[in-house]
Amino acid sequence: MPHPRYWTWLGSGLLALLAAWLAWKWQSAGWAVAAALASLIAAIGTRDHLQRFSAVRRNYPVLAHFRFLIESIRPEIRQYLLEDEEEAMPFSRVQRSLVYQRAKNVVDKRPFGTLQDLYADRYEWINHSMQPSHIDSHDFRIDIGGPACRRPYSCSVFNISAMSFGSLSANAILALNHGARLGGFYHDTGEGSISRYHREPGGDLVWEIGSGYFGCRNAEGGFDPERFRENAALEQVRMIEIKLSQGAKPGHGGVLPATKITAEIAAARGIPMGEECVSPAAHRAFSTPRELLAFVSRLRELSGGKPVGFKLAIGHPWEWFAIAKAMQETGELPDFIVVDGGEGGTGAAPLEFTDHMGTPLVEALRLVHNTLVGLGLREHIRIGAAGKVVSAFDIVRCLALGADWCNAARGFMFALGCIQSLSCHTDKCPTGVATQDPGRMRALDVGNKAQRVFHFHHNTMKALKELLAGAGLSHPSEIGPEHIMRRVSPTEVRSLADFYPWHRGGELLGDGVRLPHFERFWNAADAGSFHAPADLIARRRAKSV
Repeated sequence: MPHPRYWTWLGSGLLALLAAWLAWKWQSAGWAVAAALASLIAAIGTRDHLQRFSAVRRNYPVLAHFRFLIESIRPEIRQYLLEDEEEAMPFSRVQRSLVYQRAKNVVDKRPFGTLQDLYADRYEWINHSMQPSHIDSHDFRIDIGGPACRRPYSCSVFNISAMSFGSLSANAILALNHGARLGGFYHDTGEGSISRYHREPGGDLVWEIGSGYFGCRNAEGGFDPERFRENAALEQVRMIEIKLSQGAKPGHGGVLPATKITAEIAAARGIPMGEECVSPAAHRAFSTPRELLAFVSRLRELSGGKPVGFKLAIGHPWEWFAIAKAMQETGELPDFIVVDGGEGGTGAAPLEFTDHMGTPLVEALRLVHNTLVGLGLREHIRIGAAGKVVSAFDIVRCLALGADWCNAARGFMFALGCIQSLSCHTDKCPTGVATQDPGRMRALDVGNKAQRVFHFHHNTMKALKELLAGAGLSHPSEIGPEHIMRRVSPTEVRSLADFYPWHRGGELLGDGVRLPHFERFWNAADAGSFHAPADLIARRRAKSV
């Protein structure tokens, strides 16, 4: 029995045959016209099903054209028809359109000026220079690898953020990694580990290790050093990233039901078939800041000296300060830290977590950068940033706030053809991006979508080059908070350098700690524990009496 989404296409074919027979039998001009119309619809459906450029048309022959018809209506009417959808979408239609244009390698210029309200609160811009610079290449890169790293990695300033095989389809993973290889940027595996679909195209990988230790897991669910060494030795694996938490659902684990685990997912994660796959909220390989850093050093040694770092969403400030103090005391440093903003996305998470858990990227990034600068460690540790980063200006803002590079998930999903149908958790993704249904994922043509991933990255980097040149700069590393302006009110404008306090190098090493709003947490943080400061615990106890 064919899937209902094919009924219009197949039904029109049957209707064409029936109408043609009736037209012949009764010599009826009316049935002949009906046969011609039904044949036309059937031909359109057949063309939709066979073409490789639009996954929606492959999955929904004929029916997809009704969606495209609405999109073709002039913008004013489309906004009226889809105003409810706009409220439900976490990304603006302008941002999605920008990604689609760049991914399809079409002109991303716009007539009639800006759509932004230049006098709205929090409107931001980058100032230009009276002497714009000339930049030869848009292949901006940074070297990642601290003093203990023997195999540093030359990293693009824009890469694919963590999305696991299992959350995304096999074809989506293939297209992402192939696009990363074409563009010379990296593809983060997500905590679902390294599958054959990550390896086949040959693109650079950052292997993310979460609390489930997938890909380096023993029978009891703990860390297995020998399995880790085997995967970390792959030439494609350029860096190892320990996931402490993610912005979309920090402090929350996950469960993949046994019914959704395929043989390929089980092989990639190193888990048995027929059992649910649990990703705990907390790690078992370490429980204190010092143990975390010892684990970082251990993974670096097991990997043969590759860069090792961790990703986190900032939560309780004293926990981050405890890690920072452990770095200072032990001298064991991660090669990089990826700061995941609370606005990050996911396939499925509790509503309260997505809306009200985790520090937003701007505040989190500024705190991490400031702390490392204040401890004199910033030059040894690179910082990545993730959280609704789509455009070249998004990258510029993050770099101005202290990041060295940026990662994006949603933007690259849009490049694959995601239309934000909000059905990721149902396994019924209409574009074949976030599903394990073989029929649906077949619609996503790997070769075509890999080119779109490449073009999105390529054109975004070209836009970044133009922004830098217009500002008189030559490399993203030169961007500082003084380059970005923000409107605070209709009558007041300040640069990010004035808007936020910034530490001087080594400032936290002396007696005069200057951490506005955080000084008490810094003083109480303990490198040997993630526990809350004693005065907070005492306050809780007093409150409960």
